[in-house]
Amino acid sequence: MAAKSSIADIDAQIEKLRARRRSLIVKSAERFARAATKSGLAEMEITEEELDRIFEEMAARFRKGEKKGVDHATASPHRPAAGATGTAAEVSHDG
Repeated sequence: MAAKSSIADIDAQIEKLRARRRSLIVKSAERFARAATKSGLAEMEITEEELDRIFEEMAARFRKGEKKGVDHATASPHRPAAGATGTAAEVSHDG
């Protein structure tokens, strides 16, 4: 029989998962920042709306490839709902 977890244990696990989540978000943001810098995109004066549209187009392109070769259940999640602003580093992702 499994030992009963205390509220403090669960809270500690939640905090560890939140820290891990923050770390993954930062790593993802750094990855995209490196790509944007390397391609010269970071130096261009592009509005947030235009960047959102560009990334939506790229995501749609890669989602098409996923549908052909990967089960839908394993496909990556879609981006946040329309109207969300800011970069991954700016938007709060703490639940």
